[in-house]
Amino acid sequence: MTDSLKKSVQIALSGLPIKSKPQMTMAENGNLIIHVPMIVRRQRGRKMIIAPKALDGDIQDAPEVAQNAIVQALARAFAWQDTLDRRKVKSASALAKKLGHDNSYVARILKLTTLAPDIVEAIINGEEPNGLSLAKLVKSFPENWKEQRTWFGFNL
Repeated sequence: MTDSLKKSVQIALSGLPIKSKPQMTMAENGNLIIHVPMIVRRQRGRKMIIAPKALDGDIQDAPEVAQNAIVQALARAFAWQDTLDRRKVKSASALAKKLGHDNSYVARILKLTTLAPDIVEAIINGEEPNGLSLAKLVKSFPENWKEQRTWFGFNL
C-alpha cells in the first residue's frame, strides 16, 4: 500500500440532521473526512445503522427512519380525537365499541394526542431518542410538555 492510501478515516457522530446528504472535507493534515448523517437504532435486539441518503441520492431499500408502529398510533390517535371532537360518537367508550377495540386500548392511544407538538414532529421525522417504543409511549407520562421531553429523553 502506498503512503497516499494509508491516510486515516475518521468516523464520528455529528450533529448533521438525518435528512442532509453525506459531506466530504479535507483535514489540515490531508486526511479525508466523510460526514455521513445516520441514526444508530436498535431493532429486534440488533443495532442497525440507518443512513437515508447516498452521495448520489436516496439509498434503495433503505430502512424507514420513522417507526411505523408509533406513527400509525399517532395517526389513529389524532383521527379518533377528531371523531370525538366532531361528535360523530358520544364518548371514547362508544368509539371503542364502534371500532371493535377495548376501552383501555382506545384511551391509551388517545392519550398520544397530549404529547408536545415538537415530540410528535420528531417522531414523524424519525428523530426520536433511541429505544423509544410504542409500549413506552402508551404508558403513563406527564401532561406538562417540558416534563414529557425529559421523561422520554428528547433534547429538543
